[in-house]
Amino acid sequence: IECSAMAGETLGLTFDIHGGGPDLIFPHHENEIAQSEGAYGQTFANVWMHCGALRVGEEKMSKSLGNFFTIRDVLEHYGALWGEARAAEAVRFFLVRGHYRSQIAYDESLLTDAKTALDRLYIALRDTPPATGDVDWSEPHAQRFAAAMDDDFNTPVAMAVLFELANEINRGKSAELARQLKGLGGVLGLLQHEPVPYLRGGEADQHAAQIEILIAQRTAAKKAKNFAEADRIRAELAAQGIVLEDSASGTTWRRQ
Repeated sequence: IECSAMAGETLGLTFDIHGGGPDLIFPHHENEIAQSEGAYGQTFANVWMHCGALRVGEEKMSKSLGNFFTIRDVLEHYGALWGEARAAEAVRFFLVRGHYRSQIAYDESLLTDAKTALDRLYIALRDTPPATGDVDWSEPHAQRFAAAMDDDFNTPVAMAVLFELANEINRGKSAELARQLKGLGGVLGLLQHEPVPYLRGGEADQHAAQIEILIAQRTAAKKAKNFAEADRIRAELAAQGIVLEDSASGTTWRRQ
């Protein structure tokens, strides 16, 4: 009765979406419907969305089992390793690449894998800046993305479309497809940071300047054919979690 009273007071006697876990369908949610619609004579909630449980190992995450931690805990830990923006978006990516009705298993390796996969999308945008403008919803990738989202919020299929786009961008360097990738990612709250600072983890200016100095020293060593020194600098940066990427236009870097 408390849930019906709070919902009616804050959301109105009929509201759009009521969420919860599948363990609440009966009797909790069925009772909410019975008492609310019996009291007010109108639809209680237009859409019911029951999300899968977040699991740690073989058990549901819960305070009673002592395996409970908050998003704030995760962001504090991984923000120190990857940068705050990167950690926050990796958590969002980790959650939306699973279907909302499916159980999600959490462990550190899966979150790290999510961060690595998300980096691939940002690297595509870094190397091919998007054209200006909004999403072209008549374009085939956008149509498949929209069809997936219209099919019971099927975010795993929608995410697959983003990686198809990234692969095509990497091959053809199409600014129009990069615009599509950024825009479609935005529907899910992804890919809205500037790629270079995002991939660098928001490094402090002083540390970034030191990295650039070492990269310049490595470039000079390679020109002098002092490959041992160049390899030493690369290894020194790698030990700090810095990945160097060489190309015809020079060397770029990002945090691992």
